[in-house]
Formats: sequence, structure tokens, C-alpha cells
Amino acid sequence: MKKPTRRTTRISGYDAHRITIRGHDLVGDLMGKVTFSQMALLQLLGRMPSRKQAKVLDAVMVTIMEHGLVPSAIVARLTLHGAPESYQGAIAAGLLGVGDRFAGTASACGRILEQLVAVPDRQRTATAAAIVKAHRESKKPIPGFGHPIHRGGDPRVKRLVAIAKEAGVAGQHLRALNALERAVRQEYGKKLVTNVSAAIAAALGEAGVPANAMRGVVLTARCAGLAGHLHEEMSEPVADTMWNVIEKEIRYEPGS
Repeated sequence: MKKPTRRTTRISGYDAHRITIRGHDLVGDLMGKVTFSQMALLQLLGRMPSRKQAKVLDAVMVTIMEHGLVPSAIVARLTLHGAPESYQGAIAAGLLGVGDRFAGTASACGRILEQLVAVPDRQRTATAAAIVKAHRESKKPIPGFGHPIHRGGDPRVKRLVAIAKEAGVAGQHLRALNALERAVRQEYGKKLVTNVSAAIAAALGEAGVPANAMRGVVLTARCAGLAGHLHEEMSEPVADTMWNVIEKEIRYEPGS
């Protein structure tokens, strides 16, 4: 009988004297020598990133870390209020609430941009038009477009795109985003606001992050944001007030 193939991991290993991550010695090669963003990209992509990649990831993490008292932050605070001994439970509860509505659709937009980058430049306009048309016909929103608050323009988009350009990225994903924006305007006959999720998708694409890993970047940033909310909750609590508002405003009515 043929023995089963041995499974392996290329991420990390250790022995009594050394910890190795992606082929680099943690103590001798990484600690004190690389930034968190460089380390995150090394962990994710399997190779040491360039400075431009790390700069773009830094900008994305700062851009998406905080979103105010949205459901993910609220549930984290309420969970800590109900289980003050479970800090990690509160963080986990908040992360479970990070979804398309309040964390954005960078991954979905990233997959579209990857399709556009994969085709020759001469085909990109037609491909973008076909993608947008298919979304409209199936009554699906175009990921990365529209915003309930920043109706006149998302102020984060221009800045994040500018940072990516300043870093000296190749520009393929940014040009793909431009093609998608033109297709959206043409199909809908009006300008839909390009939101920060589209900018994040383009920026992370330029940093070499695949679309299927973009939600992980967003979650990492939001984890830091939730830690800030929980620290504030410990010293300046608001969860009890939120709970009292719910008890006051949401009344029980017997149903059938």
C-alpha cells in the first residue's frame, strides 16, 4: 500500500535553538530589523517585500483601522461588558461582525481588478464594460462603488491612490480601477462614487496582495481598532448606556 504523502508548511518551523519564519531566523533576521507591515507581507506572500509594498500596506492599514461605533465595535464593547474576563472573546465577537456593509468589499472589487489586469490593455475597456453590465443585469451592486455618507466623493480614495503612486508602484491595478470607473459611468449614465474599498483593492493589488487575502488585511487592521475601543471601554464605558437605550427603545409585544 502506498504511504500517504507527507504534508508540509512553508511558513514556520522551530527547534530548541531557533525559530524560522519563511526561511528567515526570527531572532537574527527579523526582530528589530523589519516593520510589522513588512513582516505581514513576508508571512502572507512568502518573500521579503519591497519598501514600496510595505508603504502601501501601511497606508491601507491606517485607512481602514477605525470606522467609529459601527456594529463590530458595538458588539465588542457589549461583549466585554457582559464578559469582562474575556478580552479575546470581545475581540473575536467584533471581528465576526466585520462584513461587507461596514468593512467594505475590497476582496470582491479586488477580484474584478484581477480580471482586468489579466487581459491585454486593448481589451480592458470592453472587459470592464461587460463586467459592469453583468452586475447591473443581475441586480448586483458593483463592489467598490457608492457610499451612504460620502456622496460627493470619498476623501480617502484620492489620498490612498496618491500614496500608492508616490510609492512608485507599477500602476496596473490603478489603471484597471480607472477602466472600471469609466465603465460604471457609461453603464449607469451617472457618476457612482468610488469608495475606499475600491481604492484599497487597487492599492493592495499593487502591493502584490491577492484578492482572496484582502479581507485578512482588513481584519488585521480592524483588530487593532477594536483593541482601542475595548481599552476605552474599560476606562470610559458606554456599553451599559447602549444596553439601557435598547431596553428602553425596543419593547416586547406578544405575537401570534
